[in-house]
Amino acid sequence: MYKYDQYDQAMVDARVAEFRDQAQRRIDGKLTEDQFKPLRLMNGLYLQLHAYMLRVAVPYGTLNSTQMHVLADIADKYDRGYGHFTTRQNIQYNWIKLEDAGDILADLAKVEMHAIQTSGNCIRNISSDHFAGAAQDELVDPRPYAELLRQWSSFHPEFMYLPRKFKIAVIASDTDRAAMRLHDIGIQIVKNADGEIGASFYVGGGMGRTPMIAPNIRDFVPLDQLITYSEACLRVYNRYGRRDNKYKARIKILVHELGAEEYTRQVEEEFAHLLEQGIEPPIAELERIKPFFADPAFEDGTKTVDRSDPDFALWVDRNTHRHKHDSYVSAVVSLKPVGGIPGDATAEQMHLMADLAKEYSFDELRVMHTQNIVLPHVKIADLHALWTKLEAAGLGTPNLDQIGDIIACPGLDYCSLANARSIPLAQKISERFKANGKEDTLGELKLKISGCINACGHHHAGHIGILGVDKKGVENYQLSLGGSEAEDTALGKITGRGFDEDGVIEAVETVTDVYLAQKEDGERFLDTYNRIGMAPFKEALYD
Repeated sequence: MYKYDQYDQAMVDARVAEFRDQAQRRIDGKLTEDQFKPLRLMNGLYLQLHAYMLRVAVPYGTLNSTQMHVLADIADKYDRGYGHFTTRQNIQYNWIKLEDAGDILADLAKVEMHAIQTSGNCIRNISSDHFAGAAQDELVDPRPYAELLRQWSSFHPEFMYLPRKFKIAVIASDTDRAAMRLHDIGIQIVKNADGEIGASFYVGGGMGRTPMIAPNIRDFVPLDQLITYSEACLRVYNRYGRRDNKYKARIKILVHELGAEEYTRQVEEEFAHLLEQGIEPPIAELERIKPFFADPAFEDGTKTVDRSDPDFALWVDRNTHRHKHDSYVSAVVSLKPVGGIPGDATAEQMHLMADLAKEYSFDELRVMHTQNIVLPHVKIADLHALWTKLEAAGLGTPNLDQIGDIIACPGLDYCSLANARSIPLAQKISERFKANGKEDTLGELKLKISGCINACGHHHAGHIGILGVDKKGVENYQLSLGGSEAEDTALGKITGRGFDEDGVIEAVETVTDVYLAQKEDGERFLDTYNRIGMAPFKEALYD
């Protein structure tokens, strides 16, 4: 993984000192909340319902054991003993005291971590495929390019105060595991007909109150022009993006209103101008970065799994992913135990995951887009020993991409923007489907829950999506079907009138019953939905 140089460390240390002073001035009453708000947001500090929340950046989801240990220590020392891993491959702490914020940032800086640009109208944490560098199906490891983008976007003077927040994802596989086309900019590393490696750009995706799928605006950008083209995309947005209405300020609105063709024309014009200016980092910088992501010392070994233990075999089938080396797999650590809070991990569990990464995965962990953790390089021969330790710590639930592997935002339990609770609903649904035994028969079924229209739980992209709304002061839930954030990106369609909490749980079970009755051999829920359409589901739900 990438290691800070003296410039990286100096920038982070300087920000810690700066923010410590800002926070103290707020505590002393020398800054009002309105004056302090933009300062704290640029350092990942939100004021939520009950306390401050701190969001810590995990660039492209990559951590080492030392960093994970520090995240665990922060949970113990400054929070209530746990942290929450997010769909942006970050971690959040929900019970932070303002007087501790500077000390937390200082602790993070000691292990090359920070909370810079995890909030505010700037370029946020660059995300990527959580199996990057390990997946059998990727063209190249996309993380060096994500790191180059991180360096370009950090403290970029032109893009620190954009019309609205801005999110970039980078992948290098035809299988999209990062919701790439639902980002402001999605970049896929590709190979052209001449065998050259370059980047395909998708611009103008996003969820929230106006969900949109990003169109492809350029099939191929040479890698030595990657930053220049990204800059051109941002410059056009920064020039014309709405600043008078935050609900229409995202780049997706600009691309939609201009039209993809006109937006692309302006980007290409800006791109040509920038090429003349020569702003692209020298290729030597990319070559400097690449060795940090070199493969570890893989060894040949066992290539098959002993399946005599059925519980272990089920976990292997569901929670491991094919590796580019046939003696290894990527092992998913589930943060979704039955009845648990999706994405939460206790300090003790974080310490354990750090230890297991050091013992079994070349000292590397990944935060997944799905709010789980990956040990990316695990010997097949070590899998049973790893699983045994995970099981003992409540981290061995075999539910990757099952209905119990729910993505959910914090909802009304924490968030001041939420209209409804997400966490209790996720807990009850996972308990319901474990108790009725249907999870084992449903196969791949991605359920996502958002507590408000901001869609932090990605409900638009769920095979089954649930949105919490306020209906005359009462929590109500809309159900949608048919969404996907994979390479077959689609936005779910609302089934009809909403439900109360008990009713939406019943509705989810009704929808799955329709699927089980209608599915053909080999079909996932999404396949069946796409074949038969909404009508049979609506009939079962409302007639």
